[in-house]
Amino acid sequence: MQDIIDNLPKLAKDKHNENKKFFQKLKKKPPKNLDYIMQELHEEEFEQTDCLECANCCKTTGPLFTDKDIERIAKFFRQKPQQFVEQYLRMDEDNDYVLQSVPCTFLGADNYCSIYEVRPKACREFPHTDRKKFQQISSLTLKNVAICPAAFNIVEAMKRQIK
Repeated sequence: MQDIIDNLPKLAKDKHNENKKFFQKLKKKPPKNLDYIMQELHEEEFEQTDCLECANCCKTTGPLFTDKDIERIAKFFRQKPQQFVEQYLRMDEDNDYVLQSVPCTFLGADNYCSIYEVRPKACREFPHTDRKKFQQISSLTLKNVAICPAAFNIVEAMKRQIK
């Protein structure tokens, strides 16, 4: 798995222009059944991909924290939301709350998340490959294929299926 993770940024870079063209075409004329296709490709990929073997998303990037996320996680820690923010988060250049540092503070050495039950919405939905109206998040997907082996595989399968 580590070999795959190590090679992923280069693979994604090599495929970037091809993927960008594909997504531009997809945005202009998405197939009527795109959501169904994406759901199927997502499920097939995650039948064979174990996120606990990888956790590259948690090691290299941090999620955005919504106000609801902050309230839920603060409650889990029995803190006031402001205490949680001060202890773990910072405001980024887009005025979004993000982790103060990566890898994620809540990621254990065994790749398990210590706040899994209350994790942020962005973590629950990552890599967003089963999202409705998938064609609307192509720029996010272009970034995610360099981080997530499953997202990379799903996009490759998608290009083969949707001509």
